[in-house]
Amino acid sequence: MSRFVELCEDLIGRVPEGLEAQASFRANRKALTRFANSSIHQNVQEEGGVLTLDIVDGGRPARSSTTLTDSDSLDRLVTSAVTAAGLSPVDEDWTGFAPHSDISDVHHHDPETASADPDERAAVVADFISAGPGLSAAGYCDTAEEIMAVANHRGLRYEGRATSAALDGIHQTGSSAGKAHRGSRSLAALDGLEAGEEAAGIARASMGAVDVEPGSYEVILRPNCVATIGAFVGLYAFGGKAASEGRTRAVPGTAQFDRKISIRDDVTDPVALGLPIDWQGTPKRPVELITNGVSRGFVHDRRTAARMGVASTGHDWEYSAWFGPAPTNIFVEGGDSSEAEMIASIERGLLVTEFNYCRILDPTTLYVTGLTRNGTFLIEEGKVTHAVSNLRFTESFFDVLRQGNVLALGDDARLADSEYGPGMVHAPTMHLASWNFTGGAKG
Repeated sequence: MSRFVELCEDLIGRVPEGLEAQASFRANRKALTRFANSSIHQNVQEEGGVLTLDIVDGGRPARSSTTLTDSDSLDRLVTSAVTAAGLSPVDEDWTGFAPHSDISDVHHHDPETASADPDERAAVVADFISAGPGLSAAGYCDTAEEIMAVANHRGLRYEGRATSAALDGIHQTGSSAGKAHRGSRSLAALDGLEAGEEAAGIARASMGAVDVEPGSYEVILRPNCVATIGAFVGLYAFGGKAASEGRTRAVPGTAQFDRKISIRDDVTDPVALGLPIDWQGTPKRPVELITNGVSRGFVHDRRTAARMGVASTGHDWEYSAWFGPAPTNIFVEGGDSSEAEMIASIERGLLVTEFNYCRILDPTTLYVTGLTRNGTFLIEEGKVTHAVSNLRFTESFFDVLRQGNVLALGDDARLADSEYGPGMVHAPTMHLASWNFTGGAKG
């Protein structure tokens, strides 16, 4: 048994008899290499761990945490939690701690990434910079390791580790910029040269941007844009809290989207990131959110599952208490079209590389407003003809996936960056018949 599980066992063993208890230990090692003006200017590394004790006394829950693990600190942690429970109201929705269960071994840990040093990250950065001679590069390359251990009075015992790595950078010409992002569980899998060539190409193509009038355009959205759509749809339309409170338009068993659209949450996929267990200690299980245009099901933690009379899908997370359970391994299934084929099919439309500053206007209808950036282009008669100044859009991320509006899906699906951060959505390029732009460079 690992020392972290033993620590959790030691802690729950100090809890007075008659109280339910669960102890969890979460540790993170994060390292970051930043670069600007085509030079590395910062290397930082942070390591830390937090030990958390949840107890329930007669239906009254309480939680206390510490970063200290000596015997006296553990006793103080127990005393703090017991005192807090005595002052807490009864939680009528309390469902009990997660029982012991089998947890998938997902192999999302890479030892070399966990121990990666600044020189190894610098090599990836150097490749990115070298791909844009004459341009100014900026961005970051990071590596991280996550460790979680948990034990409770119901027999749950678990420890897992996961790693991640990301390269996020831009090349700038002085008047334009191009963006590229790569993510994986392994630093060795990040191709800095390929990403740099992509960003440099977009930056050079973005020079001399022209204004276009706002309106409805046929669009091609690159993976970072689609990742943002997938994140908003997963979080707001298919979360168990929204479902239990009647705040979603998603109706399981109903064809609400284009038949080309399939979205799932699946930590067991080989390219997914993270641990196969949620913050409550429940195993994460794959959930089909949309299958061939048909809404299927919601993600749940133990609380929302109990409200709806179903089993938890293992999607409790750091902010479940106020936001509700959330999918964090979202896969927007790709297709067989290339970006070039999509461009060739458009008489007049826009190619969009990235969204920025997207904000929800209505969580139920999923109306979102945001901006384009780092590479927006006008398509005319099957060819990219001009770079376009940034545009504002206001659009329902639910409705744009409707039947007939999704014309094609790309063969280039990858872990992409999104409004909620990298690594949580795997997405392809998407060709849509209509997208509503509501403002341009002139307002």
